[in-house]
Amino acid sequence: MASLRSFGLVGLYLGAQVLALALALPFRSEGLQTTSNPSSATAPLYLIGVIIAAPVVILLIARYRGALNALRWVILLGIAGSLAITLPTAFAAIFPQWYWIPAYAAGVPFVSPIYPAEILGVTAAVLLFEALLLDPQWYIVDFAGLVAGGALIALFGISFAILPVFILLIVLACYDAIAVYGTKHMVSLAEVVTDLKLPILMVVPSSAGYDYTQNKGFVAQRSRPVEEREAMFMGLGDVVFPGILVVSAYIWLDPVPMILGIGANLWVALGALLGSLAGYALLMRFVRSGNPQAGLPFLNGGVLAGFLVTYLLVFHNAGFGLSLQI
Repeated sequence: MASLRSFGLVGLYLGAQVLALALALPFRSEGLQTTSNPSSATAPLYLIGVIIAAPVVILLIARYRGALNALRWVILLGIAGSLAITLPTAFAAIFPQWYWIPAYAAGVPFVSPIYPAEILGVTAAVLLFEALLLDPQWYIVDFAGLVAGGALIALFGISFAILPVFILLIVLACYDAIAVYGTKHMVSLAEVVTDLKLPILMVVPSSAGYDYTQNKGFVAQRSRPVEEREAMFMGLGDVVFPGILVVSAYIWLDPVPMILGIGANLWVALGALLGSLAGYALLMRFVRSGNPQAGLPFLNGGVLAGFLVTYLLVFHNAGFGLSLQI
């Protein structure tokens, strides 16, 4: 059963990566980049700062009665707001713009555009917000996490070139190891986040009837053997951060040479993705020990190794697409 849940997490992981690759070009054409200088070595520093500070802030807030409910509202509104911005762009790649021509006004025809992508995107964001607020079952949380994760991967992938992503992944892998094995505050954060029932954790239960709203908490699950646990969890960051390099390779590397009709950039992106899956397989071997594991050292290490090996095979040079700017 544990192996089936592992495959379920893999499915969510792969789904987010594929979605991110599909969204990358539409997001870029709409100018959704978060940085003005994607090649700057300092570009990811603000993101690193936020990632390091956020768990500390959440744990401090969790000490105050009633504060977690307010925090849940803030995070939910943030998720809904970001989806309301990104989903219309995603739907625009599927649904064309329509035009409505009403009756003549003073003999002059008036053409009014209708944007179905905007309507669908905002509606989907509102419905997800309501579902997460009223009945955050595991499948709703996973779906929201899949969509939000794919959008985040695409946004950061188009915002950071190869070198900044290398810096980001190496720093976060080291931080995750320290936070899980050293200070252990990331384990405490997992318990708090589980209680919030937010798409910050991906959840794969042992049975479809699992009631996530009534679960016994991350700590209670962790105290039981892996085979007896009701669900397995994976942090959304473990899905998003390695995926940034996959999208960055696709966006920032040269598509030439073409191999079997596929551009070199996509080959390297797929190689990086395969490397992250190898890291995931190794991570799952350690997870079966029953102890909390830091995912990013395995996943980031795997995606970096996959990128380096595939780049060498495809481009036949050791430049790795790295360019330094301050």
